[in-house]
Amino acid sequence: MSSSERPINPRFAEDVHFNQVGSGPSRYRRRTDKPVRYLTVVDKESGAVLGYVWACDEDDAAAWVSRSDAGGRGLAEGGHWHTRLQDAKGRGIPPSQALAELSSSESNRGRVLPGPLADAPNSDAVKALAASES
Repeated sequence: MSSSERPINPRFAEDVHFNQVGSGPSRYRRRTDKPVRYLTVVDKESGAVLGYVWACDEDDAAAWVSRSDAGGRGLAEGGHWHTRLQDAKGRGIPPSQALAELSSSESNRGRVLPGPLADAPNSDAVKALAASES
C-alpha cells in the first residue's frame, strides 16, 4: 500500500440491521373527495386570514391549509394546528370532534374566527380557497 492510500475500515464489511421503533405518530388522512367542514383561522392582531382547518369523518381525514397570501406567518401557524390534529388522532377521536375542540382554540398568533363551521365539497375546495388572494 502506498503512503497516499488509506486502509478500508473493516466495519464496512459488517452486516447492518435496522429495527423499526414504531410506526410514528397517528395522523388523519390529508385529502378527501368527500364533503368537509372547516374553520377559518385569523391573525389575532390584524384579523388577516392565516389558513383553514378542515375535517371529514367519512374518510378519517383532517388537515391545516395555509393561505397563500399569509406567507411565512401562515406556514408557521400550521405547525400549531397540525400538532393539535395529531394529538386528537392519537386520542382516537373522529375528525369532526377534533374540529369541534379546535373551534375555540388559539395559538401564539392565530385564533379561530367565531361563527359556524363552513362547508366545502372536498379538501381540494379548501385548498383552492386558501390559494385565492384576499
